[in-house]
Amino acid sequence: MLSNKGAIAMNAFWNGKKVLVTGHTGFKGSWLSLWLHQMGAEVIGFSLYPDQKPNMFEALKMNQLVNSIYGNICDRDKVIEVMNVCKPEIVFHLAAQALVRDSYENPFDTYQTNVMGTLNVLEAARQSGSVRTFISVTSDKCYENTGERKKFVETDPLGGFDPYSSSKACADILTSSYYNSFLKDENIHVATVRAGNVIGGGDWAKDRLVPDLIKSITSGRPESVVIRNPNAVRPWQHVLEPISGYLIVAREMHVKGGEISGAWNFGPGDQSFVTVETLVKMFYSQFNMEYRGGVGVGHNPYEAQWLGLDSSKAKRRIGWRPVLNLSETVEWTSNWYKTNKDLLALRNTTHSQISQYQKLVGER
Repeated sequence: MLSNKGAIAMNAFWNGKKVLVTGHTGFKGSWLSLWLHQMGAEVIGFSLYPDQKPNMFEALKMNQLVNSIYGNICDRDKVIEVMNVCKPEIVFHLAAQALVRDSYENPFDTYQTNVMGTLNVLEAARQSGSVRTFISVTSDKCYENTGERKKFVETDPLGGFDPYSSSKACADILTSSYYNSFLKDENIHVATVRAGNVIGGGDWAKDRLVPDLIKSITSGRPESVVIRNPNAVRPWQHVLEPISGYLIVAREMHVKGGEISGAWNFGPGDQSFVTVETLVKMFYSQFNMEYRGGVGVGHNPYEAQWLGLDSSKAKRRIGWRPVLNLSETVEWTSNWYKTNKDLLALRNTTHSQISQYQKLVGER
């Protein structure tokens, strides 16, 4: 990935940069914002106020570290106002409706947020006069999945069976079109980034695997968890892995310009492509518990049985590669939740994992 010298250069690049993160109160947005802060960036966050408790943003007291502005990306005027007032150089667009099951229950809101919200952020960047680098975070689910056991490359067709997946494909196509139609002429460089199934400390979202496991563990009832699709294979990765890719793409694009623009995959190594049930058993073993849960019955929304990403482009062109294997990913995630009841320890653990990850980047 990067040498020690490269890791130091990464920190030096971000020091003093003015960065806007949409969706900064979410799971991945909190990790990204904290990492940027640790590297000396001036971070502005625009997001809905976190309505779920607990949540990582409040647990880490992120309001003390970033300039938080609360609002909805569907409010075009507000997004433009924030961009014009804050004048960021670099934008990471993470704000989204990110849950497959919610997309079935609220398809209109999902498309409104993920497509029109993305359009609002792109247009605000276009009008800002300050933005030069724009990273749009989509999903591995944006690809047209026909059920083949293949790893997707960036040039594969986009699509999506469920509303969430298709909305992310729409956002990806929209971002590419907006870049080629408008932003390229404004010297604003744009990349879309696609990650695998991300896990890590601080995820408490509903209908997500690790939060459900944590609830069953903290209640002392491992048998209470119900797995919807135990045989589905997913590319599991720690949250810091794709974020490191986002940071590298943003840095390289800011320096090199349009040659880095486009789509980028950031997925784990082949050994991290395992079934949901395998991950569950690994997770419980970290807490000296045995998986005794059941399989969901009744109607469950359609989900692909196999997902995989080919990250050869990122490895070849910008030197990114995964650092943590699956065992380490599960261990780091488990260790974070084990410190959950002590907020000081929780903050220290989060900072420590970012620092440790950067150290491993330099060693591997």
